[in-house]
Amino acid sequence: MCVSGSIYAEYEEVISRPRFKHSEETIASALGAIREKGFWVRPTEHVCLCSDPDDDLFLECAQAANADFLVTGNLKHFPVSWPVSRIVAPRWMLDYLAQKSGAISPKHV
Repeated sequence: MCVSGSIYAEYEEVISRPRFKHSEETIASALGAIREKGFWVRPTEHVCLCSDPDDDLFLECAQAANADFLVTGNLKHFPVSWPVSRIVAPRWMLDYLAQKSGAISPKHV
């Protein structure tokens, strides 16, 4: 998981929203795992390609990390293609990882 300071701040804000009703313990645990296990990058180029400008920071992070994949539940906000990373839905990524591990035969790979 690649993460930048901007993305971490976004995760921190979103996971703390009252409508999600996460406990303080769950929030602290999730953010701690991201801090400790994430591959931290510092984007150096500004990108303006998403239909929702708030999502551009994910493209910037993927580019800085030279990530193979950018996983999002908001495919409609992202460009159809991106030269650095393949933009995929979470279900696609789970199927792909399952195939790589030999666990199941994915539908979308």
